[in-house]
Amino acid sequence: MDKTYSPQSIEQRWYQAWEASNYFAPSSEGSPYCIMIPPPNDTGSLHMGHA
Repeated sequence: MDKTYSPQSIEQRWYQAWEASNYFAPSSEGSPYCIMIPPPNDTGSLHMGHA
């Protein structure tokens, strides 16, 4: 096992497999939508100015 993680060596292979399988292509089903903000998490109180 390598001492350091090199994501480029692994992610490129997986990305090509996902592209070949059309995982990023939208399906023609349903209406378009947009999620304006992600749902809050439960690790703490969110407040104005939360980054």
